[in-house]
Amino acid sequence: MSEDKKLSEKLQKILDAVSELSVLELSDLVKAVEEKFDVKAVAMAAPSAAAPAGGAAAPAVEEKTEFDVVVTSAGANKIAVIKVVREFKPELGLKEAKDMVDACPFTLATLKKDAAEEAKTKLTAAGAQVELK
Repeated sequence: MSEDKKLSEKLQKILDAVSELSVLELSDLVKAVEEKFDVKAVAMAAPSAAAPAGGAAAPAVEEKTEFDVVVTSAGANKIAVIKVVREFKPELGLKEAKDMVDACPFTLATLKKDAAEEAKTKLTAAGAQVELK
């Protein structure tokens, strides 16, 4: 921190306590904070680490591994769509699945890439319009 921005005594104590944690303890702390406040911590690289020596850096693009399966329209054959919804959400009863399909658009679930593609294929075959986000 710069000299003109001093931490309060309370925050300085927290910072000192965190600096004494092991990497494993720090990881557990981050997970606990994420769960408690329903947030996601994002690692940030220092500016000097972001640009390699010798030129401009191409942004590192991580391949997305999980997708939200969003049903935008149930189509004409709602019964078939309800069956597929219950296949991917077996905890839903028939009425809950019907209500979900009637309330389009809705997010079916957040699934791994392969499962999301499978859900999209099955839902589209049943007549629904589906987006992966």
